[in-house]
Amino acid sequence: MKLRPLILAVATASLLQACVPLIVGGVAGGVVTAIDRRTYGEQFRDTEIERTFNHNFSKELEARTAVSGHAFNRWMLLTGQAIDEKAKAEVEALARSVPNVREVYNEITIGYPASFTTRANDRLVASNLKARLLDAKEVSAIHVNVICEGGTAYLMGMLTDAEARVAITIARSTQGVAKVVSLIEIITPEVARQRTMQTEPAKN
Repeated sequence: MKLRPLILAVATASLLQACVPLIVGGVAGGVVTAIDRRTYGEQFRDTEIERTFNHNFSKELEARTAVSGHAFNRWMLLTGQAIDEKAKAEVEALARSVPNVREVYNEITIGYPASFTTRANDRLVASNLKARLLDAKEVSAIHVNVICEGGTAYLMGMLTDAEARVAITIARSTQGVAKVVSLIEIITPEVARQRTMQTEPAKN
C-alpha cells in the first residue's frame, strides 16, 4: 500500500494568537482507539516511538528546551522551544535515532517556554478548531490530529485528498490560527474505506 504525503501545505490566516502544544484526537497519552485509520499495531508503534523519545531525553537537554514529540504513522513532529540552534538540532537528532521513525519535522522555535496564559488560550483555539471539524460533513474529526503552538495549527492524519483540503480550509479560517501546516498522509478513497472498515467495531 503506497501512501502519498501532502507536502507541508502552509496557509496564513488573519488573526495572530499564539498556540502551545495541544493535541486533540488520535493516540494521545498512549491511548489506542478503535476508530483510528491506523491499525492497532501502527497505533502501538507510534505510542512506543513517543515513549522512547521521552525516555531518552536527557536532563541536560531538557534544561535547555521545552518541546513535545508527536508521532503519527512513524512521522515525528517536534514542537516547542529551544534555547539555541544547537539544542534544537540535538532534539532532532534524538528523534531521528528512535527506532521506526521514518521522518522528522522539526518545528521547534528559538525562545522561552510559553506562559500559562498562552497555553490556556491555545487550548481554546485547538478546541474550537476540533469542534469545527466535528461539524464538517466532508471529513471526520476523529481522523485528524490537531496540535497547536506558536500561532500554528499542525494537522496530522490519514485522509483522502478531498478530506485533507476540507480540513486545511477549516483550520485556516479558525479564529486564533495564524498558519496551518499539513502533515497529512494522502490515501485513496478505497484505502480510506478499507482502513475505516478494519478499525470499526463489529456491529451485532
